[in-house]
Amino acid sequence: MNDSPVISGAAEANLHHPATQTHRTKSTCPYCGVGCGVIIESQKNVITNVLGDPDHPANFGRLCSKGSTLHLTATPSVTRQTRLLQPLRRLSRSSQPTPIDWKSALHLAAQRFASIINEHGPDSVGFYLSGQLLTEDYYVFNKLVKGLIGTNNLDTNSRLCMSSAVSGYKATLGMDAPPASYEDFDHTDCLFISGSNTAWAHPIIFRRIEQAKRNKPDLKIIVVDPRRTDTVELADLHLALKPGTDVMLYNGLLHIMQWEGWIKPDFISKHTNGFEKLKNIIRDCTPERTAKICGLRTEDLFLAAKWFACSAATLSLYCQGLNQSSHGTDNNTALINLHLATAQLGRAGAAPFSLTGQPNAMGGREVGGLSNLLSAHRDLKNPKHRAEVAAHWGVSDVPELPGLSAVEMFQSAAEGKIKALWIACTNPAQSMPDQSMIQRALEQAEFVVVQEAFKTTATTAFADLLLPASTWGEKMGTVTNSERRISRVRAAVEPAGEAKHDWWIATNFGKELYALLSPQRRRTQDIERFLPYAQGESIDAVEQIWNEHKSLTQGRDLDITGLSYQTLEQSGPQQWPYPQGATKGTTRLYTDYLFPTADGRANFGLAEFIGVSEAIDAKYPFSLNTGRLRDQWHGMSRTGTVGKLFGHVPEPAIQMHPQDIERRRLVVGDLVSVSSRRAKLVLPLEASSSVGLSQAYIPMHWGEEYLSGCSATGSRIGGINALMPSVYCATSKQPELKHAAINVKKADFAWNVFAMAWLDTAGGAEALSVKERLKTLMSLFAFSSCVPFSDSGNQHNAHIHATDTQSKPVERTGLLFRAAALETPPEELILELEGHLGLSSAESLHYSDTSKGQRRTLKLLNNEEETYVVGFLLSGDTSAQSWLRELLVQSTGVKHLGRMLLLPGAKPPVPIGPPTRVICNCLGIRDIEIKNYLNEYATNPSNSRTQEILLSQLQSSLKCGSQCGSCVPELKKLVREHSLIL
Repeated sequence: MNDSPVISGAAEANLHHPATQTHRTKSTCPYCGVGCGVIIESQKNVITNVLGDPDHPANFGRLCSKGSTLHLTATPSVTRQTRLLQPLRRLSRSSQPTPIDWKSALHLAAQRFASIINEHGPDSVGFYLSGQLLTEDYYVFNKLVKGLIGTNNLDTNSRLCMSSAVSGYKATLGMDAPPASYEDFDHTDCLFISGSNTAWAHPIIFRRIEQAKRNKPDLKIIVVDPRRTDTVELADLHLALKPGTDVMLYNGLLHIMQWEGWIKPDFISKHTNGFEKLKNIIRDCTPERTAKICGLRTEDLFLAAKWFACSAATLSLYCQGLNQSSHGTDNNTALINLHLATAQLGRAGAAPFSLTGQPNAMGGREVGGLSNLLSAHRDLKNPKHRAEVAAHWGVSDVPELPGLSAVEMFQSAAEGKIKALWIACTNPAQSMPDQSMIQRALEQAEFVVVQEAFKTTATTAFADLLLPASTWGEKMGTVTNSERRISRVRAAVEPAGEAKHDWWIATNFGKELYALLSPQRRRTQDIERFLPYAQGESIDAVEQIWNEHKSLTQGRDLDITGLSYQTLEQSGPQQWPYPQGATKGTTRLYTDYLFPTADGRANFGLAEFIGVSEAIDAKYPFSLNTGRLRDQWHGMSRTGTVGKLFGHVPEPAIQMHPQDIERRRLVVGDLVSVSSRRAKLVLPLEASSSVGLSQAYIPMHWGEEYLSGCSATGSRIGGINALMPSVYCATSKQPELKHAAINVKKADFAWNVFAMAWLDTAGGAEALSVKERLKTLMSLFAFSSCVPFSDSGNQHNAHIHATDTQSKPVERTGLLFRAAALETPPEELILELEGHLGLSSAESLHYSDTSKGQRRTLKLLNNEEETYVVGFLLSGDTSAQSWLRELLVQSTGVKHLGRMLLLPGAKPPVPIGPPTRVICNCLGIRDIEIKNYLNEYATNPSNSRTQEILLSQLQSSLKCGSQCGSCVPELKKLVREHSLIL
């Protein structure tokens, strides 16, 4: 038995530590497509900690800020407050859901779906799944919908992130397969990062890139992005192109490569098709025209073209900046064209490498989990492929016509054509574009099932039936990451409450449904043989599903018939293909330059520049870009349960260039109205020189769970994606979620409220439960936002912390609430808000002038030596929020201030430092601490001022950037700015 604190050896997947009664279970992170290995520590069926798995080849023990806090999303408190723990049904859409047992829930779902299918046919129902499901879950759903029900109306949120990459690979290289591996970072000489803020979206990959740059200082890094992101901080060249001009850039680079003699004619003639036709397209893409359209310098274009073409090995990385576009397939093929023209693929360090957005978007594609795909990369358009799958499943046929893609499915539901929706493990009421259309679809559908682990998502409010699903730490199966590597997901604890595994729900629903389908609608004569998996919920049943999927891959491009669960247990994660007789996975593809096409040649994509779907104009003069935050994940149903993950970006805001703010006569910190052709939102304004002129940036995570309000017509305002168009790429059908034309104006409100409170010191209230109660108030204002915050157990605030049984500070969590309205709301509403935030106790200080709509309330904590602000509310005049916020967050003693704390105005009663923000979430280190250290260090003439030494000393002294490393790019930026001052 291994007593060490870290497991070594893939076979030791679930060990028991006798000294501490701690179980350690090897599994995989449920966030991005990097696919990091984790070790889950648990005691008495409770997850207590998570560590990086040092043996996993994706991360070698590293975890980002999200992965390292996974255990905090699975505490008993979080589970109790946020998890869906039993089946629930609504008797009407406006009613509260009530409990129902599993047998009745499945029967109800089957009864409603069967009734609709029997009357209107199988295409009257739709299933919308998630790239966070396991491969086994995906496979059962795919078989259920396309085999048993007989419709291809099954799509997933992978359509929103990876379908353009799929289309691009298939159109050029012949199959949906990233040809590279993470180890190629160590071999490349030129890294071309386009449409990806890798530092934030895939932090562990970025750690490997940073190491590669340290090991090889001559490595050239080019970053193509309209914004100057943290990824750009590592770049040798930043191409800050105008939004939507990617195809023009790539065609322009290829034009330069051809005329400079940097392409490889021999490779082109021997291994590709279509270059002569492509030459006609790129002929007019001169450096001058490309520079003008893209907003770049011609000399930068020449430098980028030379580095890409002439380096010994060039690796490109790309993600949503290319994919989420109305011409996403063209973006992908135009970039891959550069690799084909210069022979930059098929060897170490050279390949086009798409980064997967979700943990198992790749696994979903493997089993055919999109409306136009079938198992093992088969295509619905191919009669032979359909016949192969039908024979394997034991049905007469698989429907010929492709099903509806994600946007199409909800449009069809909004029109009343799709009459029942089954939504599993995803949150379309937050993540889909054109939210007004999505809400119409959910309201119009006759029956909506939401199969979900969290009850707090926006979509659950539209469900007629809620089915509790197991989640990370409870699930068993496999996932496939960006480099085609299959990893095991293992359960460390039992599912919470009455939650069931996703495959189990699909299987048992299928059996109930079969019994209620009319004879002419039944597509199999033996339902037990068709869905044989639900004999139990053990690993044996899961392995049975995986083996069935595996058998369908025989002879296919992703052949894994040589793999088994036993191999994955003994040898660890493996890359496909892994056919019979193989002894290890395939590191990289196309090393023989034979491509899985009809003639074995790759095909150049004939991509022409089109531009964004809606251009900016006088009415909508700004290009809105959306993207990820460093410490958040998608709709934040999981990361949003951890207050410390809001430290770096504490609340929703829109960023604009300082010159645009000045030109529009706006004021930083004020509320602004952000409008597109579809919706209008209100957000605080931030200045950022990382955003280009005539551009704006809003993180994509903020749904109506955190950002809300009521429009002038009385309808509830949705989140950020309400602004985005539902237009999509004609080939991949991936929507253009990265661009919308918007206008930004000052929002004039007669009344505002701003409140913050530590909730554990205000009577023991639980922040997440309070946040759910505050949702009912958010839609009563023209603008509102409600966001958790935390001090991360910061040692600087230990003097007012509660402690655990080992005398360690316990992390405090609070809520930040702000709202605005056209007129002063009733006093009862403000008192209700105070009550929720624990501010209405007798110990609170109050000032009130109801005639002017003014109210100020402060909650104080007194101990033997000092007094601290633990909560406050400002109603009417909220200008004191900045200094009160600092007093609360920094836990500054205020005993000497007394009732001066109730003074209005932006000027504090005594000098207080400027507002600060968290840089290192792991340790709660703020920018002011870092700047103070750098200033003190710089005054010592005996110390070197080189940026490398400064960074090293900074990390050694304050420990920031020494944990997950996610803040290192920002630390480098602060060090560089400091060095420029000297």
